[in-house]
Amino acid sequence: MSSASPSIPAAAMPADTTPADQSRGMLVFCLFALYVIWGSTYLAIRWALQGGFPPFLMAGMRFTLAGLVLYTVLRLRGYARPSAREWGAGAVIGTLLLVMGNGCVVFAQQYVPSGVAALVVGSMPLWAALFGGLFGQWPGRAERWGLAIGFCGLILLNLGSDMSGNAWAAFALLLAPVTWAFGSVWSRRLPMARGLMSTATQMLTGGALFLLISFGFGERLTTLPDPRAISAFFYLVIFGSLVAFSAYGYLLRNARPALATSYAYVNPMVAVLLGTFLAGESLSTWGMVAMGAILGSVVLLTRAKR
Repeated sequence: MSSASPSIPAAAMPADTTPADQSRGMLVFCLFALYVIWGSTYLAIRWALQGGFPPFLMAGMRFTLAGLVLYTVLRLRGYARPSAREWGAGAVIGTLLLVMGNGCVVFAQQYVPSGVAALVVGSMPLWAALFGGLFGQWPGRAERWGLAIGFCGLILLNLGSDMSGNAWAAFALLLAPVTWAFGSVWSRRLPMARGLMSTATQMLTGGALFLLISFGFGERLTTLPDPRAISAFFYLVIFGSLVAFSAYGYLLRNARPALATSYAYVNPMVAVLLGTFLAGESLSTWGMVAMGAILGSVVLLTRAKR
């Protein structure tokens, strides 16, 4: 994943292992991390907010702490300090992805039902395909079918959900997938830091901006959050940020936009399953059909040529 890792001589590699196999294995791991972990962060964010964390303060603490840990580990492993241009590029993408993308979702989850969030945020791969095309990388036929089937699956998954909610929250959810998709596609054209250091610069700059916004809104912790909220917060730091966001950065550098953003179709399905097993919610017949459509779309997206 980085030039800082020691190279392995070809003779030292097992006979049945090739660089292509390793690359494919890393892509599969990263997709699994995004599909499962980011699908569970909707519930973790809700628990953190319900347990006493103000939204922007929680997000700022989450990304700043994760960024500091990642940056420190990378420097100890010998990674070079990012240049001023790389810090600037990281700040731009961190603002688009984290502050505007994730921040809008965190804000909206105070008011909008989870079905609304899943449906609107799930449109992100369509925006990524559009922006990718404008930058000269239009999706192929299999990817177009995958995008369309996945979006239809999201609609089925949210049939019957409560569509009422706060107007500002609804606007935030409309803005979130647009900024996240644009930042994801644009990041491939900016002078980002190499490897995981790019992720660290985005989280540090995005987290700092979150904390400034939180200060501007007068947010503060009046009481200690409950144990479930604290556990959810550290889950977001370790798995939602350090693991999954780093995996997303790898996919942005090594996969087509349609595949890198396909997690947005699977996350609502994971959220429904978690609700079924952890919150006693029932899964309708439409939900089963929707999950079949979503899985079909993922097969098309993952089988398409990079």
